[in-house]
Amino acid sequence: MSGETSSPVQRGEGQPSQGWRRFVENLRNSVQEQAKIFVQSRMAVAGLAIIVFYVIVALVSPYIVPYGPEERIYTAAGEWAKLQPPSLAHPLGTTESAYDVLSQLLLGARIAMFVGLLGAFMVAIIGTTVGLVAGYYGGWIDEIVMRVVDILYGLPFIPFVIVLVTVLGASVWNIILGIALLYWLSTARVIRSEVLSLRERPYVEAAEAAGASDFRIMGVHILPNVIPLAALYAAIAVGYSIVAQASIAFLGFGDPTVPSWGVMLQRAFVTQSFGTAWWWVFPPGLSITLVVTGAYLVGRGYEEVVNPQLQEK
Repeated sequence: MSGETSSPVQRGEGQPSQGWRRFVENLRNSVQEQAKIFVQSRMAVAGLAIIVFYVIVALVSPYIVPYGPEERIYTAAGEWAKLQPPSLAHPLGTTESAYDVLSQLLLGARIAMFVGLLGAFMVAIIGTTVGLVAGYYGGWIDEIVMRVVDILYGLPFIPFVIVLVTVLGASVWNIILGIALLYWLSTARVIRSEVLSLRERPYVEAAEAAGASDFRIMGVHILPNVIPLAALYAAIAVGYSIVAQASIAFLGFGDPTVPSWGVMLQRAFVTQSFGTAWWWVFPPGLSITLVVTGAYLVGRGYEEVVNPQLQEK
């Protein structure tokens, strides 16, 4: 996936301070190299632009929303302004409970991006760590880890998270926990396969001969070379995480007090407004679609650049 990291034996493998400096240097070089590769794909850059747009919306939404998430709108007659179509005062109309749809949409971006980015980060960290350890040590450690992965593959995600939030409580954190517990499996498998190949490279054998510790070999000589794979699967996990949170919320197992796109769709469904209040249903549905598409474009575009076999002839 990326260029091999050279590792001359003369660089003092036995000194911890030099090992950490070497690790940081290799990691920085790997990130810089992959950033240069990333910008070569217009598809990936377009996807990243979508993600960045929604991240910006999530960051500024508390300061620009015209109404609170559960602040009711009233008509001139003092009644609830229920299911009002889009207007200058309310560009995306109002809900059955007379809430401003635009405000809920903007605030919902915070939860979506928080779950998406944090879930993807945890998937990348857990999957990379497990795959790195299993691939490097092999033997009975690899066998046990892979059997655990096979068992977890048999657990259906949605029912698993429903049980989890039922036992631990309906919260965004518990949904993220469910994502972290099950979505790292594919990342671990791919990282493990790459590490099995890197494990036999001459520069790794040279580091072993120089007396480098297992931790240093994994961190300094192997990890920087699997960063591209970890980043790829992290990008894909952003979309999975957002869809997972929206699905759980739509089914009614999310925290109803937290404004999110899934909760918006769930309330529209419960009030039977799907077929009438399009301005309530379309914005959150479109936002989920755009963010997931952006994550897919980032992953697919980046993969095509680093894997020539996927490039169109």
